[in-house]
Amino acid sequence: MELARRHFMQQAAGAATLAFGSRAHAQSYPARPVRLVVGFTPGGGNDIVARIIGQWLSDRLGQSFVVDNKPGAASSIAAELVVRAAPDGYTLLFVGLAHATNAALYENLTYNFIRDIAPVSGLIRYPNVMVVHPSLPATTVPEFLAYGRAHPGKVNVSSAGNGSAGHLCAELLKMMTGVELVHIPYRGNGPALADLLAGQVAVTFASSSSAMGYVASGKLRALAVTGAERIESLPDVPTIAEFVPGYEMTAWYGIGAPRNTPAEIVDTLNREINSALAASDMKARFTELGGTVLRGSPADFARLIASDTEKWAKVIKFAGIKLT
Repeated sequence: MELARRHFMQQAAGAATLAFGSRAHAQSYPARPVRLVVGFTPGGGNDIVARIIGQWLSDRLGQSFVVDNKPGAASSIAAELVVRAAPDGYTLLFVGLAHATNAALYENLTYNFIRDIAPVSGLIRYPNVMVVHPSLPATTVPEFLAYGRAHPGKVNVSSAGNGSAGHLCAELLKMMTGVELVHIPYRGNGPALADLLAGQVAVTFASSSSAMGYVASGKLRALAVTGAERIESLPDVPTIAEFVPGYEMTAWYGIGAPRNTPAEIVDTLNREINSALAASDMKARFTELGGTVLRGSPADFARLIASDTEKWAKVIKFAGIKLT
């Protein structure tokens, strides 16, 4: 693990210059359309963010950045496709938290994400929101934890599936507090929220964009957000960390490329993405999605991926989660 992490950081620092293409080729990039592979179906948050940044890059660099949805196995199918692509900057991967957790969730991956994907840039990071059905007699996180301890094995938490961000939110809370929650996996966020709205489960950790409407209408009660700080779209909702020090679960998106992609191409993409993230209209669009922009260098993005890979491997081991 440490060796792979060190290798990943070296890539981000510029070791990719050793392997492919000439400087002249990199300076002319892009000379044809670029494929941005997204490991989920169209219409979800990741797909929306990918299309927003793809349009920006198309406008700035004069070539189409075409989103190609390749769903399956928590984006592992998409990652494998990009790992095997030519390292020329014309096949990119839309990277998400799933890529930092899959190594611990899947035993038979055919690639090593930290070794085989070069980080390009972060895009957005966003917390989930801990929402409960109004019938639950808990209006704060401490009250929820007290209720859970008083009713062990009887508080159900829904999620979009085993190993999903919402599932990991719940498992981290269990690991840090000892509260007993019963995980009920669903096939996506929609069904998980539907059963919460119907009162079939007590709690879920939903994306802020999917939860805000239900919270505003009173159909769900927001107890806390899972990030380190409160969010602009729900300013009166505290963080879980205000009651459980050290708790943080923040998902994120970014862009990666096959290893050995020329550093000049990575730098071009990173520069244009950071220009996008500095634009007021882009910040506003990401705020509407419940997130904040994630600016920085390839090395900054590498550190985030490596840190979360290590962090969530511990939680996944604690929870005994395995996917096939």
